[in-house]
Amino acid sequence: MADAQKQLQALSDEYQNLQTDLEGFIDARQKLESQQQENKGVQGEFAKLDEDSNIYKIVGPVLLKQDKNEAVMAVNGRLEFIEKEIKRIEGQINEAQEKAEKKRAEIVQFQTQIQQQAAVSA
Repeated sequence: MADAQKQLQALSDEYQNLQTDLEGFIDARQKLESQQQENKGVQGEFAKLDEDSNIYKIVGPVLLKQDKNEAVMAVNGRLEFIEKEIKRIEGQINEAQEKAEKKRAEIVQFQTQIQQQAAVSA
């Protein structure tokens, strides 16, 4: 019975690790979605500007003048990258959810098996 407890504890630990990984992936996706919203806001502001408007970029403690087309391309590039990262992270989330669900089913099956053995022994 002690051996079964150790095995159940090991399965529970694996499940907990999968849940921790899943939480990390979800946090990463939320950060990316926040960055995506910020960049979409910047993109919207750029759309309102005239072609000859001045755009400044913060580099450390300094503001540097930047060409509008260059700034728009940079924001569009960031948005493209963020969207790809979100898709990649969502794939990892789905994979982690599947693994966690399989591990949970394995734990339930093992617990049922232990209970059945205990009932037979009694």
